Amino acid sequence: MITLALIGLLGGLITAVSPCILPVLPVVFLAGGPGRDTPAARQPALVGTGSAPTDDKLTGDTLSGGPPTAERPERPERPERPERNRRPYAVVAGLVLSFAFFTLLGVTIISALGLPQDILRYVGLALLVLIGLGLILPPVERILEKPFARIPQRQVNKEGSAFVLGLGLGLLYVPCAGPILAAITVAGARGEISADIVVLTVAFAICTAIPLLVFALAGRRVAERVAAFRTRARKLRVISGILMIALAFALAFDVTTALQRALPDYTRAAQRTVEDSDTARQKLSGLYDDSNKELSRCEDGADELRSCGQAPPLAGISTWINTPGGSPVDLTALRGRVVLIDFWTYSCINCQRSIPHIKEWDRAYRDKGLTVIGVHSPEFAFEKNTTNVADQTRKFGIRYPVALDNKLDTWDNYRNRFWPAKYLIDARGTVRHFTFGEGRYAQTEGLIRELLRQADPTVVLPPPTDQADDRLTDGRTPETYLSTHRIRGYTGTPELTDDKPVTYSYPTAGTPLNKISLAGTWTTGYEHFTAGKNARLALTYRAQNANLVLAGEGTVTVFVDGERTRTIEVHGTPTLYRLTEHDKAREAHLELQLTPGLQAFAFTYG
Repeated sequence: MITLALIGLLGGLITAVSPCILPVLPVVFLAGGPGRDTPAARQPALVGTGSAPTDDKLTGDTLSGGPPTAERPERPERPERPERNRRPYAVVAGLVLSFAFFTLLGVTIISALGLPQDILRYVGLALLVLIGLGLILPPVERILEKPFARIPQRQVNKEGSAFVLGLGLGLLYVPCAGPILAAITVAGARGEISADIVVLTVAFAICTAIPLLVFALAGRRVAERVAAFRTRARKLRVISGILMIALAFALAFDVTTALQRALPDYTRAAQRTVEDSDTARQKLSGLYDDSNKELSRCEDGADELRSCGQAPPLAGISTWINTPGGSPVDLTALRGRVVLIDFWTYSCINCQRSIPHIKEWDRAYRDKGLTVIGVHSPEFAFEKNTTNVADQTRKFGIRYPVALDNKLDTWDNYRNRFWPAKYLIDARGTVRHFTFGEGRYAQTEGLIRELLRQADPTVVLPPPTDQADDRLTDGRTPETYLSTHRIRGYTGTPELTDDKPVTYSYPTAGTPLNKISLAGTWTTGYEHFTAGKNARLALTYRAQNANLVLAGEGTVTVFVDGERTRTIEVHGTPTLYRLTEHDKAREAHLELQLTPGLQAFAFTYG
């Protein structure tokens, strides 16, 4: 349990300084400033400074109604001790409490009460708007603090609105998803609350709150020390209120996601080092049963059907596409049918090439007992967007159910590590076969037909779809990720540097086959490379065509074997762009010139 707590603490601390919390920082900073009755909002009078007291209670004369007497000697006057502003602690305490409590029990409570799944988010948004109005309109703040009036501690009463603000932020606070947060969320969703899960949740929540507390304390100190904050306290409170209301609307309309996506994920490497370490994986996997370990009985692409263990559940699915009313699909309700689960992601060229085969199987065998489920497990952050996935699903003509596995819970349940990947489940709910990557289509279809006959010996199957395996080019260049932690075959100077602009140079000996090099200014990161001044990229590949996932606004000029072939206009969210198209597979030297600001994610080849 101690190790689990340390994992939670480290993971929470890293998450707390990640880009995903940046939208709440201005609110937390201003929330730490003076409250309605805090002494930071006024100047206490001091005796002995040559000025008259401004508060009658500071003089012995007003205390007695008369001058000092022998029985009542005059006592030295002392300055009023300023009350301590505990708003920062109240905000962070409310955030930790609501985040930890509702992350673990929110799903259970909502389900028990039959409430909408988004109710907690709506409550958080409403509280944020009310707090904003309270800062602008003092009567509203007094109403928010009224429930705390019965609490004996005077300070708690006064900081009630700050605590309510923390409660609201905790409902809206969505730290970057990783294995730790996924483990907590899955446990809460399944109602599997154990002592280990509680320890992990509390440790994670506390450490995510530490940097926020530092920020709130900084806001308090500025409010107490800077004269402008004391003399313009009323104006600053109004500005804070407007900012909180603006944040609520930004969260409601998902504006903050675009901001977070535009920033480099500078904590991703540290998060993976902690949360994806062998120790973390072992401890986190120990929180649940070991049913998915049975999948290790089988290997990729076996020639015959085998028993690979019970099919793990489809867990952590955020949205369903192509189901009646977006209703979820339960594997246990599909007993008696053969199920094909296809893990894919829409910008993956390998997945795109396999989709026509899966569509044909769905068309040919749906009425014969086959159910196809596409599990969309995103490779990049932009692929988590529901609208993007829905648009691409329509574009590809996919009509079978698609599950959005944005937190990769189902991906982990199936011990998967590849796009695309196909799992065959028999009518009893047992995984009988899986295959990774492209190809083996004829083999997979043959196994589907065999499982359908096992489920119903009387079934009359149509002829095979006669989809021959795609002729994959021997020696074709593998997919090339533009990621400092996933790139293979980089050559050039200097070494790649995370998340800061660096000027790179091509190697003097040129760029060999299956190698990639940079020139000009680039900002290289975990998920993508961002072009700077005079940004160029060179690679030598073998394939029939080359494609690149790009995002932003600008142009890419393409040179093949030294000749300019085309200029590509890039607009908006990350999309796959065709760079070259040859009559047949061949070796080619490709060079790209990108305008500053464009983001490049991954090369794929056909």
